[in-house]
Amino acid sequence: MRILALESSCDESAAAVLDGARGLLAHELYSQVELHRAYGGVVPELASRDHVRRLLPLVQRVLAAAHTTPAQLQGVAYTAGPGLIGALLSGAALGRSLAYAWGLPAIAVHHLEGHLLAPLLEPQPPPFPHVALLVSGGHTLLIHVRGIGRYEVLGESRDDAAGEAFDKTAKLLGLPYPGGPQLAELAASGRPGAWRFPRPMLDRPGLEFSFSGLKTAVRLVVQGRQLDEAGRADVARGVEDAIVDTLIAKALRALEQTDCHDLVVSGGVSANRSLRERLRAAAASAGARVYYPRIEFSTDNAAMIAVAGLKRLEAGQHDTLQITARAQWPLAALAPPTAAATE
Repeated sequence: MRILALESSCDESAAAVLDGARGLLAHELYSQVELHRAYGGVVPELASRDHVRRLLPLVQRVLAAAHTTPAQLQGVAYTAGPGLIGALLSGAALGRSLAYAWGLPAIAVHHLEGHLLAPLLEPQPPPFPHVALLVSGGHTLLIHVRGIGRYEVLGESRDDAAGEAFDKTAKLLGLPYPGGPQLAELAASGRPGAWRFPRPMLDRPGLEFSFSGLKTAVRLVVQGRQLDEAGRADVARGVEDAIVDTLIAKALRALEQTDCHDLVVSGGVSANRSLRERLRAAAASAGARVYYPRIEFSTDNAAMIAVAGLKRLEAGQHDTLQITARAQWPLAALAPPTAAATE
């Protein structure tokens, strides 16, 4: 079974072709970073218009690279939410229209399910059940993953996501957009312990997160100070250590509470080198294994949407003729694959 997938939830346009037997045949991604850099963040209207320009050429390129014609496809998957509604509609309209024109079933994919299943693209995928730490610019969640579509949210951020905390504190330090990777690069030369910022909610039971106070603490340090490059690096190191310490402590707590020994870490922040190195060591000390998607599949991409779509298509599920797009779509509302929805 072979599927075409589209991703357009925010500021990356992407397409991929996945074969159930042969694996990932082709994937393409166009980042809008340069488009939004002048504004210091994503401008939804500009993102939507750029998806309209980019998606169809990306589809044409991945089909050519995969040596695949529409007649060789068994379905089309597209990201239906959550995300920026205009951006989602750009991909949903194209995906649903291509499926209709080619006489194929369409699958509306939950963006977070794509992130959760991205490690299935790797040679050694994680077993079920496991705990997933999904950490990105818009989401920070701990999830008990019992199987495809069987997700229990154990804890999430009450305010800013971890990636959002990275970006906002980077902006306070005068770093260019996107701030998270820039802050991590600067932190590499910072002194450990020069600044110790709060590790929110670690002093109480539970698996919830809160990162808004970290941004305030950084602002109080930065305001009124003339920081040189070394001083900014020290602050960046303190921010990164605070976020990484919090994520590791909560992830290990989730493993203990669920009696799981396998941890999946996905989402854009999972590409952070410090988080990967320190979490792997901490998990090994606790007798647990950590699984990551490769770096290129940690951030938004269409390959992960193809995995989620193919799993549901193989189970006989597909959607109606309606174009589906939801800015808000709780993961808890997602059901296991069924053949209940038909054309």
